[in-house]
Amino acid sequence: MAAVQGLPNWERKVRIFLCFFGLILSVYALHVELSRERNPDYRALCDLGESVSCSRVFTSRWGRGFGLVQFFVDKDSPLNQPNSVLGIIFYSLQMGLGLPVSRKAATFLVLSSWVSVVGSLYLASILAFILGDFCLVCVSTYVINFALLYTNMKRRKAIEGVKEKAT
Repeated sequence: MAAVQGLPNWERKVRIFLCFFGLILSVYALHVELSRERNPDYRALCDLGESVSCSRVFTSRWGRGFGLVQFFVDKDSPLNQPNSVLGIIFYSLQMGLGLPVSRKAATFLVLSSWVSVVGSLYLASILAFILGDFCLVCVSTYVINFALLYTNMKRRKAIEGVKEKAT
């Protein structure tokens, strides 16, 4: 089916895998953050040591609204959501908008992927240089975001090629 539409054969399977894995990681990150807020002694599976602690990262100020939203709204505002909630929204949109073969959807997928990659680079620098921590869940989502950007760029190029051939 994907080949008939002019899309790379691998694109749909890769998108489903990446988005599904991103959703699982985001839901797990939200679980860890909420569990740690309820119980400060909570130890997540991804807390492997002093400098390898995802729960420490998720509950830091940069774990909500990228550490930036709190400068514009109250720290406890409903607009200052955990980054994992933003991840759940992002991966759901990537999955849903990856279904139709549309130039507009493909453009939105690429643009939103660029935003996610910029956010990943920002959070990776916070992780390395400010928190001095390694977060396996975080780094995994960064890799997924880069892979989705590549996948979305291939998709957009294929759709544009199909549209040009049709005219």
